[in-house]
Amino acid sequence: MTPADLSRTVLHAVRRAVDEDVLRAPVPARVRVERTRPGGSGDYACAVALQLAGPAALPALEVARILRERVAAEPGVGRVEITGPGFLSFTLDHRAESDRALLAAVREQGLAYGHGDALLGEIHQLHHAREIRAAVTAQAVGRLLAAQGARVRTTCAASPDPDWARLGLTVDGYGTPPVPLTGIRPVPAGAPAGELLDRLGPDALRWGLLRAAGHDRAALGPDLLVQGEANALFLVRYARARALALTRGAALLGFTADPAAYGDSPAGPAAYAGRPADPAAHDNSPADPAAYDEHPANDGSPADSAAHDNSPAWPAAYAGRPADPAARGDRRPSSTVPAVASGPTGPAPYDPAARTLLDLIADHPDVLLAGARHRAPDRVARQLEAVAHAFFDFHDSCPPLPTGDEKPSAAHRARLAVAEAAGTVLAGGLSLLGIRAPEHL
Repeated sequence: MTPADLSRTVLHAVRRAVDEDVLRAPVPARVRVERTRPGGSGDYACAVALQLAGPAALPALEVARILRERVAAEPGVGRVEITGPGFLSFTLDHRAESDRALLAAVREQGLAYGHGDALLGEIHQLHHAREIRAAVTAQAVGRLLAAQGARVRTTCAASPDPDWARLGLTVDGYGTPPVPLTGIRPVPAGAPAGELLDRLGPDALRWGLLRAAGHDRAALGPDLLVQGEANALFLVRYARARALALTRGAALLGFTADPAAYGDSPAGPAAYAGRPADPAAHDNSPADPAAYDEHPANDGSPADSAAHDNSPAWPAAYAGRPADPAARGDRRPSSTVPAVASGPTGPAPYDPAARTLLDLIADHPDVLLAGARHRAPDRVARQLEAVAHAFFDFHDSCPPLPTGDEKPSAAHRARLAVAEAAGTVLAGGLSLLGIRAPEHL
């Protein structure tokens, strides 16, 4: 977070307090943020509470407390303290830098995020029985190994089942292998490939065969076809489709994910190409370069504190989703986000739901590598399921699109960046499992 970001964040906090009629004072044109002087507390400080105390007919300390609540939970702000007669002192959270680097990696690598070269140069030979679950597992393991740089050869104990072609399954050879090969021996599916395909279709069948660990029986019942949250496959694919819907909805509202959320790159993700954000749609507050010491040039804007309300309304951009809430996968947190802490340690730098989702996105490369090394595609399936649940919790707690009379703000652009990264992870993981990720459900 730059001084310009912080200045505008404080200004938005003032606006929100005025809009909520908690603070009755004119909103200043700008808020001056300065580096903390030697011996002071935090990274930056501002005297806006002292400036507003007179017009608001409140003690400066009370104004400072009102503003602290609205600034402290914003991404990039680690701690807000009140010092002296009513100065606000800000300590920035430097985890934001690693989060920006994470989102930059997802943006740059796209569906290949999490692929690597940890197994580069290794040759893995997979041999499996002439059985549908063994064949599907071997193919998924082969994809995971190849994604980590390994070379893979797959053979089958006998000629492939003709129905395997409907799943796109191929082998490099069959019969007795010329050299000992590592076997793939999951618990058999218990039914012929053709029967399972006719009943479930290719995507649900793959998920059912791969979701369970190799030593467990695969659940291949009708629940795999249920269009609701109870079906993990539906939840994962719907979360990915929802992430794409957010991008489309944001474009209709004239904004995209904030490039600043992805690091220093001025270009947004490939998904935003040709759709520049409309500056007028974001923030009408002027940026005064003189207000930011050592930062004469800025184009950042702050997170809109008002956007952190736990609004239960889904944005109108989702028109056309299934009418049944269960089919939509609509989920609501069981409780509201905890109030901002006011103790010396300060609040968590992100809403807990955002932190959980970011951590799962960061874990994705390790999960793919572990799935490859242990030949366990079920690990990837469970990771995708966790990401999908976290995505909906994040969406409900930190809506990426404005609702009601809200304007798109930096907070929405940053949240959209996180949501899109989650969608990329889900699509990439499904691809490695051989499962389609439709854009619409």
